[in-house]
Amino acid sequence: MTQKLNRQDFFAFLSDTVVKVWKEGSPLLPSVRMAQNWLETGGKIHEWNNLGGYKVGSGIPNAFWKGRTVCTSTWEVYNGTRVTQKADWRAYDSVYDFYKDQDLLFTKSRYDRVRAAKTPEAQCAALHACGYATDPDYAAKLLSIIKSNNLTSFDLIQIVDAQEERADEDMETISVYVNGQKLDDGYYDDKKGITYVPVRALAEALGAKVKWNGEEKRVDLTKK
Repeated sequence: MTQKLNRQDFFAFLSDTVVKVWKEGSPLLPSVRMAQNWLETGGKIHEWNNLGGYKVGSGIPNAFWKGRTVCTSTWEVYNGTRVTQKADWRAYDSVYDFYKDQDLLFTKSRYDRVRAAKTPEAQCAALHACGYATDPDYAAKLLSIIKSNNLTSFDLIQIVDAQEERADEDMETISVYVNGQKLDDGYYDDKKGITYVPVRALAEALGAKVKWNGEEKRVDLTKK
């Protein structure tokens, strides 16, 4: 069954899976992948789950592509001329399987530049230069989709996760006691020399009242 989604719903539907494969080591930036998916499908998710125009080619079935195919019309650009033709595409059981199989494609030496690219601009250019698509405007179209939908925000998820992991490594769990009574655990940041303690538990143990002001992002402590 085909789903036709608007841009917002399309990206929301795919984002978790895109970020998942990115964290698993995919060479394709989340922003580039989602832009490519929109460009190749226009928001239509067919039951064969091929969101990147991945043709059958000479590949053999693997753990992610079981050998199923589907034939549809498409167009290519040859010597500056747009030509409509039929093409056989790989069909998948899930979007996740498509992404993983596509990542296998990107391990080939032909896509060295795609793997080496560290920015959306460089990766979009590399996809076209490596021959992923024949449309001469392919890279520009991808970048336009990325910018107009702020898709680079998904590229930052990996960076934030890495920073959090490094922060956790710098933090040492400590025990917090008030008058001999153990409270919740706190944390000591050895790098910054800062001790973090559970404010509410600490304040209430000392006989203070805690009030959170969500609008001002402020905590007020007052004696009871």
